[in-house]
Amino acid sequence: MAMTLGVIIGNRDFFPDRLVIEARKDLLTLFGEMDITPVLLGENDSKLGSVETWADAKRCADLFRAQRGRIDGVLVSLPNFGDEKAVADTLKLSALDVPVLVQAYPDDLTQLNVERRRDAFCGKVSVCNNLRQYGFPYSLTSLHTCAVLTDTFRKDLAGFLGVCRVVNGLRKARIGAVGARPNAFNTTRYSEKLLEAAGISVSTMDLSEALGDANRIADGDARVTRKLDEIRAYADSTGVPREALVRMAKLGLVLADWMEKYDIQATALQCWSSLQKNYGVNCCTLMSMMSEKLMPSACEVDVAGTVAMYALQLASGTPSALVDWNNNYGNDPDRCVLFHCGNWAKTFVPEIQIATAPILGTTLGEENTYGAMRGRTPPGPVSFARITTDDRLGEIRAYAGEGRFTDDPLDTFGCRAVVQVEGLQRLLRYVCLNGFEHHVAMNASSCAGVLAEAFETYLGWETYLHNGGGG
Repeated sequence: MAMTLGVIIGNRDFFPDRLVIEARKDLLTLFGEMDITPVLLGENDSKLGSVETWADAKRCADLFRAQRGRIDGVLVSLPNFGDEKAVADTLKLSALDVPVLVQAYPDDLTQLNVERRRDAFCGKVSVCNNLRQYGFPYSLTSLHTCAVLTDTFRKDLAGFLGVCRVVNGLRKARIGAVGARPNAFNTTRYSEKLLEAAGISVSTMDLSEALGDANRIADGDARVTRKLDEIRAYADSTGVPREALVRMAKLGLVLADWMEKYDIQATALQCWSSLQKNYGVNCCTLMSMMSEKLMPSACEVDVAGTVAMYALQLASGTPSALVDWNNNYGNDPDRCVLFHCGNWAKTFVPEIQIATAPILGTTLGEENTYGAMRGRTPPGPVSFARITTDDRLGEIRAYAGEGRFTDDPLDTFGCRAVVQVEGLQRLLRYVCLNGFEHHVAMNASSCAGVLAEAFETYLGWETYLHNGGGG
């Protein structure tokens, strides 16, 4: 995904000009490699295109304001000590509200002479001090100083781009809630007002409207036929009655039309029990297909869970799923079973099959639960995250962490995985003591640090980043 960064190259006039020239060249080379569009002063707009004086700050701020609709974040690069005030003034005058990354070049021990000395090690501390004074949140590189054309900085910059996607995406997210939460699930209650205060809007649709609109679509409608073909191409539907597939197709069309009408990016659906009683199918297959298309969809009208799914997707660029912290795995304290009756994106279950939901079927009739899915997640990395709207405290809180999917034996139905998380018992204790939900969002990537940085530094949410070693 191509992104745009505002760039401030700091300078201080009694340091060598060549350091600024070299840094600019390095940055443009790296941006070309990473498909990043820079917005920065031209070499003739100020001394070497750097930002050092009040006049430079005004010029750079004017440029940023003119491009504010495109700028995803700001990179402050210090090839030398830089001018701390000019950097902070630029951000203040630009009125940008995007993440900021501060990078400083290292000195070479063999070149601490006047011709090559940088002192950016010290300058970075001063820049950060000023950003803090001015009230700007900012991010740091993993090493205090690092050159631009290094693997360390490439990784840092990739992570920062993920932070930008999460912050900017959530601040304008539009979530669809379809139906009421199941009455037995107080755990999925949430505050629309707290979400709205963070920029996350919720649009609602009564489930009866969705089912009524679906029932009014003729079986022979050409759109139904195309949707049926899409469903059959997506997953193995062997043994699933055609009538159930047709119902799924119609409901899928209604949801797609509603999402398009209101610019909905993610949904949370009332997946039981009205759907089975009044329409005769599960909606898991449709939810799986939406999540695979990067339109995450969560069970049981868990809107906060959907937001966590969307955040993980923004960070990684890959589909997310909503799961239950569901079962212990024998006596292993660092392993557990993740489970849901079947709405995980195909990314997690490559050999996915459309099936029934045996647990719901015990009370709703298994013949009314076609549309659930089943399959096992193969080994690989996993990041997980949860946000909760804490109405008693009037705040949003979150946690995130990482682990691995394993290939340990597991004999059960539905969508399932065995996951290993170092320090799992400590994590679960934190979840329970802090009143988090039993649902957690997962993503087949390693991006928990990106989420924690986005949530806490820029969105202001108290966030626990689980460190298996003791953090």
